[in-house]
Amino acid sequence: MSKLAVITGASRGLGRSLVQEFVASGWDVIAITKSPWAGMDEPGPEGVSVVQWDVRAEPGEELADTVAGRPVDLIVNNAAVGAPHAPLGSIDPERVLNSVDVNVAGPLRLIQFLLPNLLSAPDPIIVNVTSRLGSLTAQANGDFADLPTSYAYKISKAAQNMLTVSLAHDLQGKVRCWAVHPGKLATGMGQADASKEPSTAARELRELVDSADRTSPRFCSLGEQDLSW
Repeated sequence: MSKLAVITGASRGLGRSLVQEFVASGWDVIAITKSPWAGMDEPGPEGVSVVQWDVRAEPGEELADTVAGRPVDLIVNNAAVGAPHAPLGSIDPERVLNSVDVNVAGPLRLIQFLLPNLLSAPDPIIVNVTSRLGSLTAQANGDFADLPTSYAYKISKAAQNMLTVSLAHDLQGKVRCWAVHPGKLATGMGQADASKEPSTAARELRELVDSADRTSPRFCSLGEQDLSW
């Protein structure tokens, strides 16, 4: 039986490229989308099952029925949200809380829901797609002080990195847990000067998953050196 990956934020950008990359490599993929998958009313690619679910809610019967008790070899928590940059004094705390809900609580909901399936796989991996902007070390050094990044995005990605570390400690020796910065992607959420294609990052991530690296937790930047927490 093929390995099974569960990928969130799969309708576009990096998520869709990840679905295509893993299916092409022989995996079965459950593609989780908040909005309808384009062409959802047509037969999907072989090996892909689409589940529509907003990560701000608890997972439900549709996901459970689609997994159908199979071992889950890989979870990629790719769904993410930020907020527009705003100066101090006009930051909306609700936007911050929404980003934490999607970027931190969302992955936690999915991992807890699928934990028995993960633990029944022979060598499972959790990948939380994060950002270099979530590095407390880099931010404290002022490395990105010139970037107009929102409080919501920086706070939520730093919290997501702590989630990765906490999961790695709890699941040590059972599930590898990685925080992965994909690079400056040319997507809707990317920076103005971003040029890296999502398909390139998807290939790099699949190669990382296929590698024998046992480090957990790990904060890595695809195609570059690992990052400081």
